[in-house]
Amino acid sequence: MIRLEPRLAPSRTMVYGAPLLAVVLTLITGAALFSALGYNPLQSLYLFFIQPISDSYGITELLLKATPLTLCAVGLAVGFRGNVWNIGAEGQLTMGAITAGAIAVTWHDSTSSLMIPIMIVAGLAGGMAWAAIPALLKTRFHANEILTSLMLTYVATFFLGYLVNGPLRDPEGFNFPESRMFGDAALLPMLVEESRLHIGALIALFVVILGWVMMARTLIGFQVKVVGLTPLAAHYAGFSPKKVVWMSLLLGGALAGLAGMFEVAGPIGQLQPVISPGYGFTAIIVAFLGRLHPIGILLAALLVALSYLGGETVQMELSLPLAVTGVFQGMLLFFLLACDVLINYRLSIGFKGKTA
Repeated sequence: MIRLEPRLAPSRTMVYGAPLLAVVLTLITGAALFSALGYNPLQSLYLFFIQPISDSYGITELLLKATPLTLCAVGLAVGFRGNVWNIGAEGQLTMGAITAGAIAVTWHDSTSSLMIPIMIVAGLAGGMAWAAIPALLKTRFHANEILTSLMLTYVATFFLGYLVNGPLRDPEGFNFPESRMFGDAALLPMLVEESRLHIGALIALFVVILGWVMMARTLIGFQVKVVGLTPLAAHYAGFSPKKVVWMSLLLGGALAGLAGMFEVAGPIGQLQPVISPGYGFTAIIVAFLGRLHPIGILLAALLVALSYLGGETVQMELSLPLAVTGVFQGMLLFFLLACDVLINYRLSIGFKGKTA
């Protein structure tokens, strides 16, 4: 008989081992899935995980897709540590893209070197403004931030659809729902020639470092952790839960908005009805897979970004639907949640009345 027994103390080994075990189980299950569909499992896994990054262009694409995931996940992780559950990073990313894109479209003929800095500020402000709504509802009316932030995602998506079909639609675009292409001054500088990798990847790396410093070396990071772990102790210490709610949501919204700005000023180059393939939602998986630690998030973002590239590769090579990307991401989250049980519990196997 197999059963779970409580541990005397949480297993530090499983805290960091659970994500690795989840990845291994995802690979095994993925191989079984490919085999059940009639494909060679080893070849399919090679196409999914190895071939996409077998050349320099694939590596730049991996870093490109990891950039918005990293930005969103670092912002979400800060809130999650303080028990502030921002589920609306996708909507905040969309609003950041809208505010930054509106500036690029309005002044599309501008050649000013200040265009990119202004768009960055606009992207940050757009994401923060959208995150401020659930923060206000949480601190003023005790509304659940999970529901409010999530529902606002759909509002942002519909607002984007209205803009690209109306006020911001390209007058020369043959009625396609998209804005005009941004001018050169509104496009991010490229890091590698003949690739789409832009300077936003370096900014994301800088954000990872700042996130680690903030959480490990500053008072506000200490307050977030105390409020999240022991709210009663935080109250006696004079730490304000409302302050943590506002800070966490605004920071998460700002970084998600920055990710949205990077998408429209980078690989997309215009406003479209769909800005993100779900980076804001996938960032939740990235945050927990990285154990809410900025360095872990960076590594997790690279792994999850690889799933996007792998899904595109097997779609072309094996004629599988692109939904295989979501299947692998879902399996990864499922196994991560399952393996996390082993942090506080251990497996006990009994044989003939005895326990091993």
